[in-house]
Amino acid sequence: MFKAVVGHSNDPDSLSAVEEILQQCTSYLAGDIPKAGILFAAIDFEHSLILQQISQVFPGIELIGGTTDGEISSVLEFQQDSITLMLFCSDEVEIHAGVGRKVSDDPITATKQAVEQAKAKSTAPPKLCLTHPESLTTSGVSILNGLKLALGQYVPIFGGLAGDQSRYKNTYQFFQTEVLSDSVPILLFSGTILFSHGVTSGWHPIGQRSKVTKVDNNILYEIDGKPALDFYHHYLGLLPPSMEYPLAVFDRNGDNFYIRAPIAYNQESGSITFFGDIPEQAIIQISEAAYEDILAASKASFINALDNYPGTEPSAVLFFSCVARRQILGTRAQEEYQNTKLCLTDYLPACGFYSYGEIAPIDGISQTQFHNETFVTLILGSR
Repeated sequence: MFKAVVGHSNDPDSLSAVEEILQQCTSYLAGDIPKAGILFAAIDFEHSLILQQISQVFPGIELIGGTTDGEISSVLEFQQDSITLMLFCSDEVEIHAGVGRKVSDDPITATKQAVEQAKAKSTAPPKLCLTHPESLTTSGVSILNGLKLALGQYVPIFGGLAGDQSRYKNTYQFFQTEVLSDSVPILLFSGTILFSHGVTSGWHPIGQRSKVTKVDNNILYEIDGKPALDFYHHYLGLLPPSMEYPLAVFDRNGDNFYIRAPIAYNQESGSITFFGDIPEQAIIQISEAAYEDILAASKASFINALDNYPGTEPSAVLFFSCVARRQILGTRAQEEYQNTKLCLTDYLPACGFYSYGEIAPIDGISQTQFHNETFVTLILGSR
């Protein structure tokens, strides 16, 4: 048995909100005891109070989570300024939490701490990792690289970086009853867990492929030996680089790509700063998308995950979408979840959030990548 339940409240009062989600979850649990959970919360709640209340109702629960830029669930669909909680019950799937602290000092050490802490409680090797790490103090790519090193290349990693409603000042991560910053909380799943995923952005590469010839992590200086700004001006004229026209960065095989969104540029140096690191010598193309392409991507992501689910009866779905998608879509952001709901004939507990970068393998055989402007669907079950 593997069961998931969801609670969601948009009550602005922290105590009232957590009482509401706990009441919802307890009702759906129908006497089952949850092993673990993941909590997504807007930045202005009293997070410590919320975690304490959850711990009182479910002592010892393996809980992680963090702050967001918007929340999604099958209870209230898309919301802002809300909290949503997914709880997992199972007698055949092990789920254990770990956390790495001060990740900006040493991402390799911090991620290793998180993985070792979670693995120490488990009797079986991990099959899946969920994470909700820091986004502002260090590179999301460096956090992901540390997790891949600690877990090994065959354990897929899913999740999204914590947000703070586009203030870009401070994010929080949750571990058990602790409210942290600069940390990497994880959940490791082992045992009979079944899962599938879909990753789609809606952006389409256009123009010729080019090569990154000078880059420093997430600051791109040259493309094809010329200033990065010249590359953008070639396609956009006098328009500045923007998240509406991100880069498609191709993997080593040249078939699949992930998205990198620009956030700033320097006229003097001709450089462009992106939300995520870009590899030296990477092959790139500028990309574009219409509103309908972006919305169609959320549906395609969900359908791909559903079609590839290896069992017969999924138990839960998690969604990780990007703050840039929410900003571009504006009032239509609610359609992202609604598009997925239309694909279902039966109820499936759902939970998710808008992040500062998404984490997932591009497909079923690739290693995990760090994404921008992408909609990730993760389906879980044991049958």
